[in-house]
Amino acid sequence: MPIQSYPLSHLSAFSPLLLDYLDEKPNLKNLYQNSPNIAGFKNQLADKKSFPIGHRKALVEVLQDQYQGLENAPAFEKLLDSTTFTVTTGHQLNLMTGPLYVIYKIVSTINLAKQLKAEYPAYHFIPVYWMATEDHDWDEINHVHLNQKTYSWNTQQQGAVGRFTLEGISDFLHSLPYSLPIFQKAYSQSKTLTEAVRCYMHELFGAEGLICLDADDARLKSLFHPIMEADLLEHVHESLVESQNQHLNDLGYKTQINARGINLFYLQDGIRERIEKQGEYYHVLNQSIQFSLEELKNELQLHPERFSPNVVLRPLYQECILPNLAYLGGPAEVAYWLQLKGIFDHHRVPYPIVLPRNFALLLPSVEQKRIEKLGIKISDLFLPESSLIRKYVLENTLYSLDFQQEMEAVDPILEQMVWKAKQVDPTLEGSILAERQRWINGLERMAKKLKRAEERNHETAIRQIQQVKARLFPHGNWQERYDNLLDFYLDKPSLIQDLLDSFDPLHFELYVIPLQSPNA
Repeated sequence: MPIQSYPLSHLSAFSPLLLDYLDEKPNLKNLYQNSPNIAGFKNQLADKKSFPIGHRKALVEVLQDQYQGLENAPAFEKLLDSTTFTVTTGHQLNLMTGPLYVIYKIVSTINLAKQLKAEYPAYHFIPVYWMATEDHDWDEINHVHLNQKTYSWNTQQQGAVGRFTLEGISDFLHSLPYSLPIFQKAYSQSKTLTEAVRCYMHELFGAEGLICLDADDARLKSLFHPIMEADLLEHVHESLVESQNQHLNDLGYKTQINARGINLFYLQDGIRERIEKQGEYYHVLNQSIQFSLEELKNELQLHPERFSPNVVLRPLYQECILPNLAYLGGPAEVAYWLQLKGIFDHHRVPYPIVLPRNFALLLPSVEQKRIEKLGIKISDLFLPESSLIRKYVLENTLYSLDFQQEMEAVDPILEQMVWKAKQVDPTLEGSILAERQRWINGLERMAKKLKRAEERNHETAIRQIQQVKARLFPHGNWQERYDNLLDFYLDKPSLIQDLLDSFDPLHFELYVIPLQSPNA
């Protein structure tokens, strides 16, 4: 079975906002700058050409420091060249890479850089993995699913997860059913979670030119100082995002995020808490830390690294410190980026081209054979299990399983009876209508009994459908949002290369990638 692809619109799994954005519907044009296609990058290059050399120098200095000790570090000096640009994806510091879609994000970004180089050979393009080191939602990333079981690392550390030390992680590593030397090396030779993730991502993708950036750095935060000060003192961003949200709501779309009066956290070891103005003072929530206006301005000036952007400002921070052209993310990320153009315009920062990452379904040979035998369409696999079974039964029965035709045939007779009854005694109309409804209800009950009986005739097929769904959609989740790379990589070491060979980041479809059995 060759690799197949299916339009996202055929899967009943993506929001109207994402699909309409990719179709470039006119009513969304004011939510972004340049079109999500290869031609759009011509304008994006022009928009970003004036990226400050001082920002490039700071970026290179930080990256050189962060890659100290890693073999075959990238040639960061390329970023000093005004013809060099980045394309970026970002994600949390998941254990062992986390769910498959993290890999898909990175492969999509690497392939975009390659496509841009082929289309615009006078420029250079570097793929970047923005490490969400400042994130503090530990419960979201403290586990990994392997062979449909969950393995967790329990630690009492708090605050920005990138600063977590790796003390105690050996128990987690020993509990895993399988691993790879690159992960053992990363977690055993690193001091923090950030270092470990950078280490294994460099091992997996460094040869493809990927750069991993930890933006939790005073030198980079100082470049963002004016915007953080505007957020703290002028509260300019809440109304800008709210205006964009209202526009989306008026168009009938759902929004993902909301801005606050202050969109920054206060960040120190063990602490990442919201800042909120209460009266004349700025308070760090859940802490005994507060600042007067002058104290806050002084703290920001001396320690910009102690201020951490939330989901509203993080994209703007990214575009301020990177010579970036595009961001690739999941459907929810694309949706919330479309809420943010107002704050980019306010600060005169070019808005990047926003693209959805590639989507994939890895299809083991056992499931492939079952699907072919059952005659199920790949796109139908994304239906809820009950709907898929019902559809299969209806398509494979020899008889019609509903009485719609019969109801339509008898309905005029019942209407005639109601008319006659009204002529004889108008008070009988209610009784006749009640009898009519009881008759219809009886037909519907009989139809359900017929469907259940027919399902019993297809018990074997239904059991196979359930097995396919359980394997490809574990615990009701999409495979790519649950399964880990290791579930497939150990049997198919060429998997990452296969993805690199297959994914087209400007081809907005789901890839179905068949996997041969290791014994085949």
